[in-house]
Amino acid sequence: MTRLSDSVVLVTGANGGLGKEFVRQGLARGAQKVYATARKPQEWDDARIVPLTLDVTDSASVAAAAEAAHDTTVVLNNAGTASPSTLLTITPDDLRALYETNVFGPLAVAQAFAPVLAANGGGALVDIHSALSWLATPSAYPSTKAAFWSLTNGLRIELAAQGTQVVGAHLGFTDTPFTAHLDVPKEDPRDIVAAIYDGLEAGAHEVLADDTSRQIKRNLSEPLEALYPQFAAGH
Repeated sequence: MTRLSDSVVLVTGANGGLGKEFVRQGLARGAQKVYATARKPQEWDDARIVPLTLDVTDSASVAAAAEAAHDTTVVLNNAGTASPSTLLTITPDDLRALYETNVFGPLAVAQAFAPVLAANGGGALVDIHSALSWLATPSAYPSTKAAFWSLTNGLRIELAAQGTQVVGAHLGFTDTPFTAHLDVPKEDPRDIVAAIYDGLEAGAHEVLADDTSRQIKRNLSEPLEALYPQFAAGH
């Protein structure tokens, strides 16, 4: 169980819709400081928010951030990107770039901040996944989230020895600039972030932040057609 009261939180991808909400609600729950990181960090109007440059795909940038934010007790691995390309159309270079941001980048952050968290009493690592970790679509994106989910499960085991709580958070489409081009029902980012922080403070290992993620995970134990009805007999 990790309390946000008096914590020092670091949020990757803090300029985005979810990132800004993680910053705001972290402070509302009593964090004494929040490192708001991004490739090009924005200015904030609160002295408790520390803008910090962090490109998760750049090992030197990750190392510099871990050194600068050496008092961090909670890491929110939130940075991510998407691609409109399908698996059959995406170029090898674009696929590698997608994995660099969504898989290798978060792992680099976890590796760099693991000793920081250990030195500060264990703390927590929160990895932001997606309901698409468990559901493929005609896109290259879900495969990166599936890989990230697997990494989180491994990190949870490895980091347990140093007392670090590792939370994997899953969510469906959320109303942020990241999904602005999608004409689908979307969750309120305030509700999603509140559910994730509630899970963190309750000692959860995994947070299913909305009905979409809960329904998809339930269907994992069912025949494949429960997730992909287009493959049911007669279709």
